[in-house]
Amino acid sequence: METKQKLSARRVLGMAVGIVIIGLGIALFKQSHLGNDSISALNMRLAELLGVSLGLVNLCVNVLFFLLEIAFGRKYIGLGTFINGIFMGYIITAFYDPIAALCGPAGSFAGQLVWMALAVPVTALGVALYQTADLGIAPYDYLSLGLRDHTPFPYFGCRVFTDALCALLCWLLGGLVGLGTLVCAFCLGPFVQFFSRTVAEKVLKEKG
Repeated sequence: METKQKLSARRVLGMAVGIVIIGLGIALFKQSHLGNDSISALNMRLAELLGVSLGLVNLCVNVLFFLLEIAFGRKYIGLGTFINGIFMGYIITAFYDPIAALCGPAGSFAGQLVWMALAVPVTALGVALYQTADLGIAPYDYLSLGLRDHTPFPYFGCRVFTDALCALLCWLLGGLVGLGTLVCAFCLGPFVQFFSRTVAEKVLKEKG
């Protein structure tokens, strides 16, 4: 995905709503206590170790990734790059804190699975809206695209590498890497495609 689409109110709104929904989905994954997507899990663990907010860690990490994006992949930068990179961590926390306070920890493995089952379609819908809006690549997502552009390896292999590396770092730091992490890595794709076709493309399609 390259940021070639015109900046329109419809696409900006779709991008913004998509980011908010992604934040909700990640919060639901966190509530399941079965693991998050690899970069969110790593950021959550870094926040715990450093004693700072997830929003601050997410922002700092994205700044580092953005330096690579601006150096090697400027064609992927758009409004969505900045909105995602700056606000995602704070959005996750804004959803997770009240959910955790209201519902408490899941009392059983079945309960954890329910939270994860909710998280999958919610996250996928958000990703579908964000990607279809086509207004910029998130700093972390650029890593796999950049590797694809500057190495002989295909995108899938580059994505697996970046996700696996973040998951490994999270695990080495004592963070939670579990079923939810695997689901994010290997099962979200079909749901994203479904919501892209049935929702995002229809909602964000420009008339005329």
